[in-house]
Amino acid sequence: MSRPDIAEVVADVYREGGSRLAAYGYVLTGSHHDAEELVQAAVVKTLVKRRRLDDHRAIEGYVRATMRTLHIDGIRRDTTWRRLVPKVASRDPHDHAADVEEHDEISRALAELPPRVRTAVALRFYDDLTVADIAVAMRLSDGTVKKYLAEGRQRLAPVLGVSADEPERLPVVERSKP
Repeated sequence: MSRPDIAEVVADVYREGGSRLAAYGYVLTGSHHDAEELVQAAVVKTLVKRRRLDDHRAIEGYVRATMRTLHIDGIRRDTTWRRLVPKVASRDPHDHAADVEEHDEISRALAELPPRVRTAVALRFYDDLTVADIAVAMRLSDGTVKKYLAEGRQRLAPVLGVSADEPERLPVVERSKP
């Protein structure tokens, strides 16, 4: 691929799937700013290798997988940093995007989840991964993933209007292409 071709591919990826990628990034990070950064980093990392991908949906899938990996790696890096240098790693927990979206209960509830719980919930319910797949992606045991999902369900149940004790239901929805 030549340079103009890469620019065209990137433009097509953003045009065709940019809003879906941004929404997925927001679910993972809980911040619009961090979601935009995650999408950009994933697009660059995916397309810099000059893969020969012609299908924009396939490229979007690669970008989503890269976003997931980058986000999980970031959580690990932050955890290690906070453990090794606690005074330097303290952050201002205030997210300015949350000020704009105070009316949205689900966004607030997701933002209140610990990062690993939020990531597990996002991978399960937005990425449709199994517990085993989440465990592999996050490098955790199945039991730990189940614990994170149970904690996420417990905290989100009141906002979603469901009982935390009722079994998980996954609706079958046929989606039409826009």
